[in-house]
Formats: sequence, C-alpha cells, structure tokens
Amino acid sequence: MIPQAETLDRRGRPLADLRISLTDRCNFRCRYCMPREFFGAGHHFLAADEVLSPNEIHRLAAIIVGLGARRIRLTGGEPLLRREISEIAASLAELPIEDLALTTNGALLASRAADLAAASIRRVTISLDSLDQATFARLSDVRLQVSQVVAGIDAAIAVGLTPVRLNCVVQRGVNDGGVEDLVDFAIGRSLALRFIEFMDVGETNGWNLQRVIPSAELRERIAARHGLRPLTPAHDGEVARRYAIDGSAAEIGFISSVTEPFCGGCSRARLTADGHLVTCLFAAGGLDLATPLRRGAGDSDLSELIQETWHNRDDAYSERRGERPLISKIEMSYVGG
Repeated sequence: MIPQAETLDRRGRPLADLRISLTDRCNFRCRYCMPREFFGAGHHFLAADEVLSPNEIHRLAAIIVGLGARRIRLTGGEPLLRREISEIAASLAELPIEDLALTTNGALLASRAADLAAASIRRVTISLDSLDQATFARLSDVRLQVSQVVAGIDAAIAVGLTPVRLNCVVQRGVNDGGVEDLVDFAIGRSLALRFIEFMDVGETNGWNLQRVIPSAELRERIAARHGLRPLTPAHDGEVARRYAIDGSAAEIGFISSVTEPFCGGCSRARLTADGHLVTCLFAAGGLDLATPLRRGAGDSDLSELIQETWHNRDDAYSERRGERPLISKIEMSYVGG
C-alpha cells in the first residue's frame, strides 16, 4: 500500500520523490558534471567506509518513504559502478512505492540490464548528449564508442526497462547541431527523450548563460519538423513538459530550470552516497544522517530530523537565480542529478 503520510515544506511542497546517489565515482568525465581538471587522479573520492551500506540505504529510504516519498530513483556518479546495485534495488523494491528507476550513462548497461530488471528496476534513463562520435567523445572525455551506449539502450528495451528515457543536456555551439538526430533516434526506438537546459550546478562546470538554449527555442525547432501534442503531467511535481510526436510512440520533454523554473512544484529530496539529505540540486550542503544513524539513533529520531529539515525547506534557487548567489554549490556528481 502506498504511504498516506504527507510531509510539506514552507511552500506547501510535499516530499514525494527520493533520489539516492549510490557512489560519487563515475567512469565518464563529462564537461558539465565532472571535468577532468577537477576530478582527475588527485581528486579525493569517498572512501568505502564513508559510503552508505545497502542496509543503511534501505533503512533511510524506508523512513523517507514513510514520510511520503512514492518514487525512488538511483543515481550517482555512475550507479552501475556500485557492486551491490542489484541487492540495493531489490531491497528498495520491497518498499511501498510507485516507481523504482535508475539513471546511468549507459556504458555498462548492456551487460547489466537483465540483472537490473530481475532486481525490480522498472525504468532506466540514459544520459546521451550526442550520437555523433566526435561530439560524444569531446563531451564525455572518455575513449568509448557511442555505439556502446546505444547497445545499452537496446539491451534495456529488450528486457523491458521501459519506457527507456534519454536525457540530453543541450549547449549552444557544443552539441545543439545533433538535436534532430536524437529526435529521429527516439522516434525509431519509441523512446522518451528529454532536452535539459544547461544548468549552473556545482562550481566546476564552466556554466555560461550564453550557452543555454531556451527550451522554447528547441520546441520551435522540433515542431517545424514534427507535430507535437502536449501531454498531461503523469504526476504532481513532474519537471518535464512532455509532448507526443504525431505518428510515433516516442515523446519529447523539456526540462527548463533556467528559463522556465519549476521550483514551485519541486518535491525531490536527494540522499548522497555518504548519507546527507539534500533538499535542492543547487544546495550548498545537506543534513548529515549517516552520523546519527551510525551512533545508534532510532528510526523515530531520524524521521524527526528529516521532517524538521523538510518543514523548514524554502529552496527556490532557479526562481531566484542571481538574487542570492551561493558561495559554493554541491557538485552534481556528489548529489546526483
């Protein structure tokens, strides 16, 4: 049975979605997330004993589900680098939730898709910023063929991790020339494609407003080639504005944090790999849950900490962008997307 509890913040937004980062490590060095000059050989990643164990993840997730979370998504870093991912997923699937999904760069997905499906992962989202090999290599900064990611997409389709979703972060003058190719690719495989505005997450991705392509501009471009019909949101707090494509089972969505902020409906809490509860993607920090958990705090004590933090939440960074700039924002690879 889906939990009936509802935990509201100061703006009346419920805690309905939980994103769990399984690791801060990744096998890509994407320029907008983990640029190599900051996340190279000398970077300090979390030690094994700093990362939440599968049992600790389950316990904290169960408490947050009890406070109203209905949907869980596993993220990273790259979550497929976590050896216990199938164990973790199977455990979380036992909770009374509506959806259990995974976001991945897709490089390891071809060999793991069947295991994920067996562990009750329902859907996967694959980050894919270009189908062009040169552009893909430049953005991901790894020696990997984009065909390996495509193989992962096809494997996910084959085992029923559907609808498979693609996420593309679009940057002007970087990968915007491949938008139409991605749309055609999505149509050919009946995928759900999301175009995401380039965001100023963290402090290392070289964000520049001039490289942001407004979603309205992309919608106009795509609509010039394909008929688009607005779709009703699947649930409250859905961040993508979705469109059906005439004559296709595919859909297109636009996530417009910069030009069309959706802070007013944000229902997401994020649990970092080392057990911090973060209430905004653009936050400067989070609530440490790992320390009290490991010192013997009971479930009711942890629940009270989480409730108090959510009750006091007033995050609206995208609506207030530039008004009160943060000194230092958490990197996306640490908090999850």
